[in-house]
Amino acid sequence: MTTGPTPAWGPPGEVPPPASGPTRKHHRVFLWVFLAVQALFLAWVISGARSNDHASCKGMVGDALKTCQDAGDAGTAIGVGLVIGLWVAVDLILGITYGVYRLARKRA
Repeated sequence: MTTGPTPAWGPPGEVPPPASGPTRKHHRVFLWVFLAVQALFLAWVISGARSNDHASCKGMVGDALKTCQDAGDAGTAIGVGLVIGLWVAVDLILGITYGVYRLARKRA
């Protein structure tokens, strides 16, 4: 029997080292940034909706008071609607950015 060269992978019984390094814990930074943005916009919508106190209608009576209050309510609704529109736009931008980041990371 002829003994050949030792195999390149080492002597029998030796376990090869793992192919990849130690696993890293995912920190989920995007999740926390996303939740912080949601909390900020929610606080902004709530504070904007509650800000209508009709102080500018002081001293008015009758139809003038009703018209002033209705105009204030309409302005509040428009303001809250604009904030919600901005909220949706920011969420779309965050979502698209995260999707592009994930795709680039998977291909690398």
